[in-house]
Amino acid sequence: MTELRMLSTSGILGYGYAEESLRIGMAREPHVIGADGGSTDPGPHYLGAGTSFTSRLSVKRDLKLMLLAAMAARIPCIIGTAGGAGGEPHLQATAELVREIAREEKLSFRMALIHAEPERAMLREAVSAGRVKALAKLPPLDAATIDRAERIVAMMGPEPIAKALDGGAQVILCGRSSDPAQWAAVALRHGIPPAVGWYAGKMLECGAEPAVPKEPDCLLVTLREDHLVCEPPNPIRRCTPLSVANFALHENASPIHHTEPGGMLDTSDVTFEPVSDRAVKVSGMRWVPAAQYTVKLEGVERDGYRAITLCGTRDPVLIGQIDEYLATHRAKVAAKAAAFGVPPTAWRMAVRVYGKDGVMAGWEPTPAVTGHELGFVIEVVAETQDVADAVLAMARTSLLHADFPGRLCKEGNMAFPFSPSDIALGPLYRFSIFHTLALEDPCAIFPIEYESV
Repeated sequence: MTELRMLSTSGILGYGYAEESLRIGMAREPHVIGADGGSTDPGPHYLGAGTSFTSRLSVKRDLKLMLLAAMAARIPCIIGTAGGAGGEPHLQATAELVREIAREEKLSFRMALIHAEPERAMLREAVSAGRVKALAKLPPLDAATIDRAERIVAMMGPEPIAKALDGGAQVILCGRSSDPAQWAAVALRHGIPPAVGWYAGKMLECGAEPAVPKEPDCLLVTLREDHLVCEPPNPIRRCTPLSVANFALHENASPIHHTEPGGMLDTSDVTFEPVSDRAVKVSGMRWVPAAQYTVKLEGVERDGYRAITLCGTRDPVLIGQIDEYLATHRAKVAAKAAAFGVPPTAWRMAVRVYGKDGVMAGWEPTPAVTGHELGFVIEVVAETQDVADAVLAMARTSLLHADFPGRLCKEGNMAFPFSPSDIALGPLYRFSIFHTLALEDPCAIFPIEYESV
């Protein structure tokens, strides 16, 4: 029976994992090692700014151990969604890090970079041809939205990754990719049926998350033609039917239907069977090919500039009338900003009140204040950083020094934990493109660049 073993080191490259877990996992002689390198979970900023939400130091540590292990075992090392968001600057930053590690450790190998920023002209043509459909209740995509976007990536399926393996690459860095795709590519190329390959990818995409206790760490998945087995190398962790089934619900609108490039993974008849006190066998998954192959597009555009400040109060008199105080505060800020030439239409302000409804805002079912202190995050967004900074400074001053009925404190109303108190965060981005693009060739918009390292 065909058997394939795949080792995922962590849910995100740079989140860390136990070096001993890697050693134990490699002793099982996996056919491939890898990790997902990015996500949209941290929001649109990193795609727009071209930066990563993980540190270079932590990514280098994780990646160095993986490269050393892969080269010693002569197996591929694959990184999905390189650099946090999978855009061109993210891909290039990860490639430079790989080259740096190779120089320092005297490694040599064939590397493939799979690019994932489609050409804007092609996207405009695809929109005109009706090959782009909206997701997440967004409006139909148009040329103006494409042109405004700071960056657009397409989420590759397994085909470009398999093509890079066919091209002899031992280290593969992917631009934006479907989280399970890097694993499905190896499985499909190995002759594993798509249902098992894609399900394995869903398990491996977040490292040891299908195990307990939960913490970034390694996961080994063994695939056969009709099932797979999940097992964490770290002896302090174990996979149980419940932990694996729970993770199978991860990041999906449907608990049983998982849409991927080229088809849909149907898990409605999946069974979970313990094969030891640490390993679980999963079977019964089905793959339903799509009538049309599509990939997801993700794009962000600039939505102004942002500044924030943080402060808190434990004044019981103020806490008892905080809603009225904040309403008065907002009106004062608007009047004072207008006085120095900034109309209300040029900025917007949010005040998050932690200890009341700072997490859920209007959805909070119990907004009554029961604690002895409140924390505030004041955010101002404006057309320029100068305006955002100016309005925030006025908002901070007004919150700090305004009077209120029954006030006993004759100094500031708030405690500020930092100096400087005001933090200019720079450009604010928002997701403007969450659409699908129909492709005839799954590799057409994902060019592969090879180099000898």
